[in-house]
Amino acid sequence: MAYLLKTTFIPSSPALRHHRIPGSGQSAARVSTGPFHAKIREIFMPALSSTMTEGKIVSWVKSEGDKLSKGESVVVVESDKADMDVETFYDGYLAAIMVEEGGVAAVGSAIALLAETQEEISEAKSKASSRQPSSADQSAAPAAAPVDQVKVSENAENPSLLPLVAKAPTVTASSSLHPASEGGRRIVASPYAKKLAKELKVELSRIVGSGPNGRIVAKDVEAAAAPAAPVPERSAMRTPTGSVELGTVVPFTTIQGAVSRNMVESLNVPTFRVGYTITTDALDSLYKKIKPKGVTMTALLAKATALALIQHPVINSSCRDGKSFTYNSSINIAVAVAMDGGLITPVLQDAHKVDIYSLSRKWKELVEKARAKQLQPHEYNTGTFTLSNLGMFGVDRFDAILPPGTGAIMAVGASQPTVVASKDGRIGMKNQMQVNVTADHRVIYGADLSSFLQTFAKIVEDPKDLTF
Repeated sequence: MAYLLKTTFIPSSPALRHHRIPGSGQSAARVSTGPFHAKIREIFMPALSSTMTEGKIVSWVKSEGDKLSKGESVVVVESDKADMDVETFYDGYLAAIMVEEGGVAAVGSAIALLAETQEEISEAKSKASSRQPSSADQSAAPAAAPVDQVKVSENAENPSLLPLVAKAPTVTASSSLHPASEGGRRIVASPYAKKLAKELKVELSRIVGSGPNGRIVAKDVEAAAAPAAPVPERSAMRTPTGSVELGTVVPFTTIQGAVSRNMVESLNVPTFRVGYTITTDALDSLYKKIKPKGVTMTALLAKATALALIQHPVINSSCRDGKSFTYNSSINIAVAVAMDGGLITPVLQDAHKVDIYSLSRKWKELVEKARAKQLQPHEYNTGTFTLSNLGMFGVDRFDAILPPGTGAIMAVGASQPTVVASKDGRIGMKNQMQVNVTADHRVIYGADLSSFLQTFAKIVEDPKDLTF
């Protein structure tokens, strides 16, 4: 679901004045003399998630002067979790872009002006150019950069107090072309498609998009590159360690900033940890049997966790205010996924109700969307219990940090051959894995967590219910 751009009016006639709407904190235009003829609207940076305080402009889908229709995509914004298409709420013309691609703006601050008619475009441009960045912002911008990257002060609670930032006036003829166009022709492509095209050295202008309204998506780029070069593996698309310039100070990306805030917030929650050793021979055998059908180990673990949570609802609960807690009505398993420069937790919703094959397909879809930064808010912020699995890296045990707003997170280690003694004193070899659960001690106690882990272990050691 794309988000709608919020706008407010800028009166373009001296006959208009403002009055305060009681209790709203917003102003509205009132006609004092003569009819209302024209409007110029400020387009604000929208809040795309509950934790978002600022957003980065990934790309403008439309150029200055383009006609816009209500519900049409205008700009792609990078929030603290994903890249999202943002739609306009009004008809009109994109008169002036105030924050260029790569620029950062606080939630609620103006990023562009929307004119109601073509005649108002020049007036809107004049208004935008009159609101220049502060001298501090100008000095902070790289001298050779073609686009100003301006960070607006954060004051999301009262957007009317946020400063407006105008783009720098053009100084060359070539700058009249928008950065997202090629040769003056509009190229509409998803952020991941643009990234992939750059890596594969494919010209977007030569590709016919198969997405909505002819938008170029990743598969179009891959198809265009197929004759010349294979699509790189995920690991190959990561920035090589050798390219890092040692000794440099690198600011957090948007998603790294969000992770940092969440980790600091988690320190306010009193947590404790309980570990458990589980034999995985039966689970390994089941996985080997159904893996060719597309089933993933992540889906199996998520399904087993969800089935155990049915019997232990307190482990699926959450405490947000320190005074009460909620028994969540849904069992939504969030699973940590590493991304370039960050971490995100796609959510398998109602995992206990979905069959293992559908759950595996859904998980693969979520991972692709996460790495393309195309997850929607409900796909990453609705988790009630979190899994973190480092077993595929050979890690045998670790502790995970509890995400804010949830009751528990389970860290899963690798399944390894282990020499064990049976109850009758015989020595044998079994595959075993270590799981460690971090829980909110305000809500969950040691006995609760131990009972949950016993149930989880029984499901894993006798996994017949996982395929139902």
